Amino acid sequence: MPRGEEGRLVSPEPDGDEFVAEAALRPGTLGEFIGQAGLKEHLEIAIQAARGRSEALDHVLFYGPPGLGKTTLAHILARELGVGLRPTSGPAIERPGDLAAILTNLSPGDVLFIDEIHRLSHQVEEVLYPAMEDFAIDVVLGKGPSARTLRLDLPRFTLVGATTRAGALTGPLRDRFGIVERLEFYTEDELGAIVRRAAAILGVSLDAAGAVEVARRGRGTARVANRLLRRLRDFAQVRADGVITPDVAERGCRLLQVDARGLDRTDRRIMRAIAENYGGGPVGLGTLAAATGEEEGTIEDVVEPYLIQLGFLQRTPRGRVLTARGYAHLGLAPPAPSSAAEVSPRPLPLL
Repeated sequence: MPRGEEGRLVSPEPDGDEFVAEAALRPGTLGEFIGQAGLKEHLEIAIQAARGRSEALDHVLFYGPPGLGKTTLAHILARELGVGLRPTSGPAIERPGDLAAILTNLSPGDVLFIDEIHRLSHQVEEVLYPAMEDFAIDVVLGKGPSARTLRLDLPRFTLVGATTRAGALTGPLRDRFGIVERLEFYTEDELGAIVRRAAAILGVSLDAAGAVEVARRGRGTARVANRLLRRLRDFAQVRADGVITPDVAERGCRLLQVDARGLDRTDRRIMRAIAENYGGGPVGLGTLAAATGEEEGTIEDVVEPYLIQLGFLQRTPRGRVLTARGYAHLGLAPPAPSSAAEVSPRPLPLL
């Protein structure tokens, strides 16, 4: 777990018992999956077409911020296609031989899910290219002058890749995916439906207005909203009558240091560092990470997307800049424009 993520309501990945909790709440079909309407329609058409032709589905790439349902959709694809799922991750595949062992054990039509696919090494990618395109891999036998290459045919399979950094994928790998879909942040109405469904599964007493309050603080992310629901369930059980109402949600979130827009103390610390230490920016990512004690990847992949979505932060070629809206959220006055910016430059005389 990255430094500074311990105990955070908002973190890149679930860990420990949370994998079990997420599995219990995970929808099993596209019909149960809430939100991402356009993406679901595209997948429904592709799945029906592949099943009608008795073919493997085209390779699929899901990208977007963490916690929006990329892993869930991979499980749904395998279930809808009626095939097996083999999950793994980019960091877990260290050598080409690791990937070859996985590929040769797939059955026809299986879904191979690689999370954090942008973290595959170059050598592993080289093995993946012919596997995706020709459904074959080349195995080198022996060493030196006597070495020879043996081509092994693979069953036709579907690779589902997930990444928070689509720009980090190499062009040759990205081009081999037939279906590329971005997952967007959820609306408050969609998050409200997600937490109501989760409450019903968990047996949590949640009134309609309480669901709205949880959704409002869910950062547009299903994982965060469900995690917040579980923490508020504990708070309601111990400090209230067991029912999550707007008042209980507000008091519980105050204890968790989650504000009305879903920002926690780490988000606010990063915003304050830009405002108070660097005059609102621009400030580079590395400098900001050093000033706040957060990993660069955590800031870039977890914190920034939602702050940018809210209009609190801007990414510029020179670095991160806190907007007037971000200052207002912190209760701070934005810095006055410099005198140089206030003076209009004189037009140059015509020669």
